[in-house]
Amino acid sequence: MGMNKDIASMLPPELDEYFLSIGERAYRAGQVFSWLRKGAGSFDVMTDLPEDLRAKLCGEFHIAAPALARKQTSPRDGTVKYLWRMEDGCAVESVVMEYKHGCTVCISTQAGCRMGCVFCASTIDGLTRNLTASEMEAQVWHSQLDSGRKISNIVLMGVGEPLDNFDNVIRFLSLIGRPEGMNTGMRHISLSTCGIIENIDKLAGYDIKLTLSVSLHAPDDETRSRLMPINRSTGVGRLLDACGGYFRKTGRRVSYEYAMIDGVNDSLIHAGSLASLLKNTGSHLNLIPLSEIPEPRLKGSPRERVKEFANTLERQGVNCTVRRSLGGDIAASCGQLRGRSI
Repeated sequence: MGMNKDIASMLPPELDEYFLSIGERAYRAGQVFSWLRKGAGSFDVMTDLPEDLRAKLCGEFHIAAPALARKQTSPRDGTVKYLWRMEDGCAVESVVMEYKHGCTVCISTQAGCRMGCVFCASTIDGLTRNLTASEMEAQVWHSQLDSGRKISNIVLMGVGEPLDNFDNVIRFLSLIGRPEGMNTGMRHISLSTCGIIENIDKLAGYDIKLTLSVSLHAPDDETRSRLMPINRSTGVGRLLDACGGYFRKTGRRVSYEYAMIDGVNDSLIHAGSLASLLKNTGSHLNLIPLSEIPEPRLKGSPRERVKEFANTLERQGVNCTVRRSLGGDIAASCGQLRGRSI
């Protein structure tokens, strides 16, 4: 990998500047940018660039090209899960899901995760490293190229905590939104966080207009701190204040994720506290039947209880949906992803 710069993480204006600085015409930047978006893994394939220029680029930059290590397709609902191997051997997963409104890819933002939420497989081995902007973007492009499906929505909900890799995620969002790239509108992107409060505030300051999706999973500090270590330093109240600030600043309603865990956070008392937290906040609540993972021995709530919980919330004016779980048969559902090495 060497010390060479990762060219696929550079934005068009940065490429323009580079090519002008070496006495080349600015249109070269567009050519290179577009090759990289077609999945070019080396400068050799960029046949419309002169050979000496390709050699020069080869000396100064590298192209981080994730290799496809494994692909699984769910016979049940067609969900496709990819395991990508990065150049340094790190592996991360992404998932392509088909919905009525189009195709969604769920991508990873880190190899591993240090947040330690007890119901999630991604955090079991801790954090290996942050992914670069180009490694995130490559998951989107390669998933689209391989699956042959046009990706219309992107969720940053795979392995890792996006707000723990803030600068690379912001750069990824700039890359993926470029008109000469994938041109994905920010309203088609959701970013999921376990609630790093200072970075929710920082994100609001960028006014990017994506959907912020917050893993809440409990309405009270005692339960949430047991499930999610990050809550010990922040607390539910401060988290909701930060989300309120995000909504006021961007005009985008926040959505909350709530995994229903049998006997832990699924009583009608929990439903009542949740309703008083969320009503009149203009937010949306997704109830998620917990995906079974072998580690912590937690069980998902029975279907009837999920229904009852949802009804209680609806009656108190909370906008709420029960998310249908896709890809559970290939461990591709929420909380099951991890960069398993092979």
